[in-house]
Amino acid sequence: MNNVQPSPNSSNLQKKVMLNQIHHNRIIRILFMALGGFFFFIGLVGIILPVLPTTPFILLTAACWAKGSDKFNQWLLKHKVFGEMVKNWQQHRAIPRKAKYLAWSMMAMSCGMLFYRFSDSLQWLAWVTCAICITVTLWMSRLPDA
Repeated sequence: MNNVQPSPNSSNLQKKVMLNQIHHNRIIRILFMALGGFFFFIGLVGIILPVLPTTPFILLTAACWAKGSDKFNQWLLKHKVFGEMVKNWQQHRAIPRKAKYLAWSMMAMSCGMLFYRFSDSLQWLAWVTCAICITVTLWMSRLPDA
């Protein structure tokens, strides 16, 4: 019997290899590619619209393309704007401090606009959105800075 114990880092390496493994089923790969394209498009729209966050959708794009296509995954990792963000997230689960501040500011402004623009009958939706934004803010504040 083999009594060799894996090193603590080997399980992390195995996880990273499994995360970046292209799916063996062609139909599933196409589905991952399509989802990645959809998330990438929403992320691009999020650059313009303050209500849509860009970063989570780009990270979803990276996760989908890692399972769907090595070519698209490598393109995203080498991208001038998004590449470093994706690498920081995949390697360290870190978000740049500037991105955190920008996200918090945009969420606060969006919530403020919802309270200002929604009628009394829709104020509950503004409160729900605000609660979600506060939850995301607390979660994001606990992540390391890239």
